[in-house]
Amino acid sequence: MNITPPSSPASTLNPGLEPPAVIAPQLASLFADRAARFERLAAGHAAGDWLSFLARLTQVQHELLQRHPVVPLPDAAALEQARRHAMPPLPANGWARDAVWQRHLAILVDRLLPAAPPVLQSTLTTLAALPPAELERLADAVLRTEYDPAQAARLPFIAAALQVYWTWMAVQPALADLARLDVPGVCPCCGSLPVASVIQSGQYAGARYLHCSLCNTEWNLVRVNCSACGETDKVSYRVLEGEAGQHELVRAEVCDDCHSYLKIVHRDKDAAADPVADDLATLALDILVDEAGYVRSGPNPLFVPGEA
Repeated sequence: MNITPPSSPASTLNPGLEPPAVIAPQLASLFADRAARFERLAAGHAAGDWLSFLARLTQVQHELLQRHPVVPLPDAAALEQARRHAMPPLPANGWARDAVWQRHLAILVDRLLPAAPPVLQSTLTTLAALPPAELERLADAVLRTEYDPAQAARLPFIAAALQVYWTWMAVQPALADLARLDVPGVCPCCGSLPVASVIQSGQYAGARYLHCSLCNTEWNLVRVNCSACGETDKVSYRVLEGEAGQHELVRAEVCDDCHSYLKIVHRDKDAAADPVADDLATLALDILVDEAGYVRSGPNPLFVPGEA
């Protein structure tokens, strides 16, 4: 594992273009692009079968998002109150969930079961038979990031269904023009933690955004700032050696003040890089950084470690 110093925070930004504070998810392409990225990363990967399965899961998420029914959103008064108090308008903890997310889960299970690896067959079958109250309890655990290792096999499917539901809400026009919150490491749409940060390509090349682990909203954060505590002087990076260029795309940004870390994904080096897919393709980096004494500051709910 190599250690690299912080890079210049504005060295590659396009002059004259002010990056927006918040970028909403792309309804038409988000999950489809992620599925394609999983498939590409699976080729030749030691965990290729798992990554290919996640590609199938993400493709179903895409199809569910495209035909998502209309569900309740915050009214004008609630949106104004959220803006006034710098609070997320669709809080993961506190929002009255519509039952549509359970229908998403049922379809995910039905679509994935025929091609699921044997180790997941019983998990999916059992999940499909759980009563609604138990599903809601598991959803609460996911949204609070209270991951019970005994439920590790079930929780990623719960999370996948919730991601579809929250992403649909996040792209609606009523949720446009969100501002960053006073706590920079929290999603301004739903209040969840980021799965990773990304260095943008395209018109905002070089700008750094945090990517929400639930609703896929992205929000701007100055580079070389710890996303957990805001420290700047004690930030450095860890990269994997010998990963055929993957270390150029994904680094762990570590902070020696709060001893946390979060991956940073370079779309400026590969525009197809995805914070969720590339994160899960580089779990070896998590292991090395964890062994060095750092604690991950944001979850990837598609991967929940189980009991030893």
